[in-house]
Amino acid sequence: MRDTTDRKNLFLLVQLRWLAVVGQVVTILIVHVQMGIALPLQPMSAVVVFLIALNTASLVQIRRKSSVSNTQLFLELLIDVFALTVQLYLSGGATNPFISLYLLQVALGAVLLEAWSAWALVLVATAGFTWLTGTYRALPLPHQLEGGLFSLHIQGMFICFVLAASLLVPFLTQINRNLRARDAYLAELRQRSMEEAHIVRMGLLASGAAHELGTPLATLSVILNDWRRMPALTADPDLSEEMAEMQSQIDRCKAIVSGILLSSGEARGEGTVRTTVRDFMDDLVEDWRCSRSPARFDYENAFRSKERMISDLALKQVLFNVLDNALEASPGWIGVAVRRQGDNLVVAVNDAGPGFDDAILAELGKPYRSTKNRPGSGLGLFLVVNVLRKLGGTVSAKNRSGGGASVTLTLPLSTLSPEGTDGH
Repeated sequence: MRDTTDRKNLFLLVQLRWLAVVGQVVTILIVHVQMGIALPLQPMSAVVVFLIALNTASLVQIRRKSSVSNTQLFLELLIDVFALTVQLYLSGGATNPFISLYLLQVALGAVLLEAWSAWALVLVATAGFTWLTGTYRALPLPHQLEGGLFSLHIQGMFICFVLAASLLVPFLTQINRNLRARDAYLAELRQRSMEEAHIVRMGLLASGAAHELGTPLATLSVILNDWRRMPALTADPDLSEEMAEMQSQIDRCKAIVSGILLSSGEARGEGTVRTTVRDFMDDLVEDWRCSRSPARFDYENAFRSKERMISDLALKQVLFNVLDNALEASPGWIGVAVRRQGDNLVVAVNDAGPGFDDAILAELGKPYRSTKNRPGSGLGLFLVVNVLRKLGGTVSAKNRSGGGASVTLTLPLSTLSPEGTDGH
């Protein structure tokens, strides 16, 4: 982001230099032709050509998206100061009213450069001004202008003031806008880093808990198998049915523990499952509906293409989380719509619950932002937002006009395809 900001600032310097070139050409023509003051056109034109060449080289670098450092910006401004010094030397030195343009370069340096280079630019500009007070090429004034020399000087100073002020305001405003955008981007990166560190800690806790739960679940499974072989217990049909249900729940707990370990990168040897987007969503919704048994569930899968993908357990858990939240808010009805929008998979989950508070919508995906008012709540949507962001997708939420809430997940298909999911 620093390079991007510096490239934008370099582009502003290039634009300012084009204006300087045009201004110098116009000023030289007015002074030499209209006012009749003889100027050394050849060396002054050489300076203008040099600035044009410098601008061209800078534009080439910007278009190549090469990195721009503080040193390069300093050198660019330093060259502008030297060019201004040469032009002033050829046109009256410190007596030239445009000598105040040094302040324009110093102001730009104060905003764009690091402290050491900004002060170095001040020293160079001061040295140039001091040198021009005693060393310069005097201008041979026509006889008709000699009497009004002071008036001409005041007019030149006024033009210089208006020019500098008119250039400073828009350019410094844009430079500050670039710097604020960089600061906002860095703040967002810091926030993301904190959120990702939070997720890492949660992942470690989940993985540790899964390992710890593995042993008691295995013990319960062994004991239950022993019970199912005991004639005194198997003779009772009700006990047999309850033991079968207990075994089913233990198997489900094992599957959940395996899923946690798999999503933490500790897969138990299962092969990668390749499927299509449509089949993945159909299977996911069917698994969720069978395990949760909602009162009313409307599902529409409008994803018609045969887009291939790798079954992603993290994505499955994310969608389960969104569906669970919708079921908790609206036990009576849930609607799910799947569609393709360009190169994106879009999944909309709707419910008929109370909807989101404005504060939740304003801070969507922030941890511990929830209306459930219990410890640890609010992490579900936080994890959903961050997992989708890792996959290059986005999450949006809104309240439906007829009541209830709508959460929309948008995910690039490229991150799901076998060619774009090397890490899965």
